[in-house]
Amino acid sequence: MAADSPSEDKLSVAKEARKSTNQAALALELPFILVGTVALGVAIGFYMDRWLHTKPIITLILGALGFAGGLREIMRRV
Repeated sequence: MAADSPSEDKLSVAKEARKSTNQAALALELPFILVGTVALGVAIGFYMDRWLHTKPIITLILGALGFAGGLREIMRRV
């Protein structure tokens, strides 16, 4: 039984390290998700506004939709 204790300790430490690494990766990923979705919505809206010769209404709408989609994705992952 004494031989099992060190291996169980190593396994426990490895699980804690993996959990910490996964949490850090998620924390670093979430801001990029939000910024990316807003930037994509604004970019598509900007080019649609130029193509349709409209004021920046489509840019604002798609930017807001990108923000909402980014928040939805963050809530899904958390």
